[in-house]
Amino acid sequence: MTMRLYLYDDPADAPRFLPFSDSRPIGELRYGAWTLRERVERAGFQIAGHVGAAHLAGFTEPDAPPVVPATTADGARLYLRSSFAFDVEQDFATGFASSGSGPFRLTDGAGATVGALLPAGTSWPGPAGIDASRPSVALRGKLLRGVWEVVGDLVPTLHSDLALVLSSHLPTQVPAGSTVMGDAAGLIVEDGVQVEPHVVFDLRNGPIWIHSGAQISTFSRLAGPLVVGPGTRIVGGQIRESSLGPKCVVHGEVSNTIFLGYANKSHDGFVGHSIVGRWANLGAGTITSNLKNTYGPVRLTLGGTKHETGLTFLGSLVGDHVKTAIGTMLPTGCAIGTGANVFGGRRPEPVVPPFAWGTDEPADVLSCQRFVEIAERVMPRRDITVDEAMRSYLKAVWRAATGRDGCD
Repeated sequence: MTMRLYLYDDPADAPRFLPFSDSRPIGELRYGAWTLRERVERAGFQIAGHVGAAHLAGFTEPDAPPVVPATTADGARLYLRSSFAFDVEQDFATGFASSGSGPFRLTDGAGATVGALLPAGTSWPGPAGIDASRPSVALRGKLLRGVWEVVGDLVPTLHSDLALVLSSHLPTQVPAGSTVMGDAAGLIVEDGVQVEPHVVFDLRNGPIWIHSGAQISTFSRLAGPLVVGPGTRIVGGQIRESSLGPKCVVHGEVSNTIFLGYANKSHDGFVGHSIVGRWANLGAGTITSNLKNTYGPVRLTLGGTKHETGLTFLGSLVGDHVKTAIGTMLPTGCAIGTGANVFGGRRPEPVVPPFAWGTDEPADVLSCQRFVEIAERVMPRRDITVDEAMRSYLKAVWRAATGRDGCD
């Protein structure tokens, strides 16, 4: 495809995708086996950029497109709402090619606007400016109501995604010394994966896809549906029904959880029905509660608004760059803001503000300079350079999330 496609963050979505929308475009959240952006790319598009909040202008991650201004362009281009979970099996190109050069709307199955095609020379009108009277092309997928649906949809989405991957993948040889429970045809181990002896692959409830460069240590038990991202290390424990992004270290009991990537959970402790942001570090014995004592639906507070998720199981939303102390116990439906450091004598509340410095004094905030200093120590450990552009981006995230000035 030569037509440029941009993913846009609708301002109405940002509060419902906290804490992650403070530090990344919504399209860079994992949904099933891929990020929301990668789901669109599988249709043959190269994403030209994210259109998002001004403070995200310096966003950069390996293989991710930049955040760009929405300017008038010479050629026709497509805009797609980043909170629309694209059905990776559809033929996106055929749907709009028959509709001419536009302009027209993109809609979901219920008729809600999820994007637009704009002809050359026209300006992006913003989400509210998309003309509802234009001809429309319906896309298959789901418009997400909020970040909690990323957790709630995880297992069925993994099943459908991995079935698609298996349909085009050659059979995998079972690693020597490991044990397979179920049909070995559901195991995908890419080239360059290291699997030590005495690893168990449980395929009875779904497939397992292990990307190149991953390492699986002795006495790890992996149960599908499961994705282990490139360069991620599983260093023991029980990992099931989860989607682990690149270059993570994971240990202990993990269930129904998304790791966005570059995160550490190197020790024991249960993490369930949760999302763990990039560069997060969960101290030894960090435990999430994912079920209320009443077995009732979990309410989630994001940006000061309470949401009825309808989910019986919902653990923690751990923002990017969050750190937890050893023995941290997180309540059901806990949202931890970007850059927060969770430690102290008091148990964390269901909402931990961004860049909180401990739990004993809720008003204490990690300084911007200190946040950047910590990032400069942490990120090179995963081969990410913290240059002046990265420093500027981190400072902009701190200012936007805390509502404070400074950190020049």
